[in-house]
Amino acid sequence: MANPDPSRPASACHVCGGLEFLDRPVLWPELIDTWELTPAEVRYVDEQQGSCCTRCGSNVRSIALARAILQYLGHAGPLSSLVGDPDVRAANLLEINDAGTLHPWLAQLRGHQLGSYPDLDMMAMTYPDAHFDLVVHSDTLEHVPDPEKALSEVLRILKPGGATIFTVPVIVGRLTRNRQGLPASYHGRPGCESADLRVVTEFGADFWASLLKAGFRSVELVGYRFPAGIATIARK
Repeated sequence: MANPDPSRPASACHVCGGLEFLDRPVLWPELIDTWELTPAEVRYVDEQQGSCCTRCGSNVRSIALARAILQYLGHAGPLSSLVGDPDVRAANLLEINDAGTLHPWLAQLRGHQLGSYPDLDMMAMTYPDAHFDLVVHSDTLEHVPDPEKALSEVLRILKPGGATIFTVPVIVGRLTRNRQGLPASYHGRPGCESADLRVVTEFGADFWASLLKAGFRSVELVGYRFPAGIATIARK
């Protein structure tokens, strides 16, 4: 995949253009054991969540999402410059839950709308059919009881030719599994057992299949420091 802006290093932050990063581990022993992660998987999940741009604070996950948005919109970037593009500002965009450090920039787009849990149920959204040009969400689907139903709802509210751009935690060396019957697992921080952070689905290398099953016509994966950062563009 071509870098959206050939003059900017591929390793740069696609949110703000920063070049320096601070790394810190984010996983804890109980979560590592629950996910049954190998040492190599621990390293890239820590990089995904804990390697952050020192300028804007975006982690690798958020930067991968920003890169995918820029690529879809054909914008050179960084994401912080989108607010000055009149064509992008006119787009009708739904952000489901705060997309991390991307939210302040997305919120400045003229057609932006935010829907958040628990007021928004991804499996039964109240928006009309064919309403949005773009739906963005970050590390949300793994917490939804029926992710395929949620994806079908996203497809319904997208205009023809629209797209959803999102991230989910992906363990690339295994297949997707549902955690039904397994010990409860929560994202966030040690000891957190909030209902909205409970993991229902652990996504693996086959996660893209759910998008085609839901009816999306194409799926494109966008990498940033693969396998730590993977974002998805699914087109209606």
